[in-house]
Amino acid sequence: MKLQLEKFGKTLISREVGSEAFKAFQPTLREFSKDEELEIDFSGVLTLSPSWADEFLSPLFALLDNRLVFLPSDNLSVHATLKILEEVNKRPFKIKS
Repeated sequence: MKLQLEKFGKTLISREVGSEAFKAFQPTLREFSKDEELEIDFSGVLTLSPSWADEFLSPLFALLDNRLVFLPSDNLSVHATLKILEEVNKRPFKIKS
């Protein structure tokens, strides 16, 4: 399954909005196959902050582990945020090449 983060907005910056986005996505997660990967697509996102990503991506990472896959992005805020979250979670993310 592919999730385009742009559906939550182009500027993803606050912890509160990240938490609300995760809550809104939970019904979709319940229908998610245990064998399926979730691909996160950052296209269309202008800004991704560590606080928003921590509320949305960190719980997904905890639930899905290596089934959470990030599609490549040339957005510098995405790169910086993912690096911070990898350090916080003490594990690398799976990024498709």
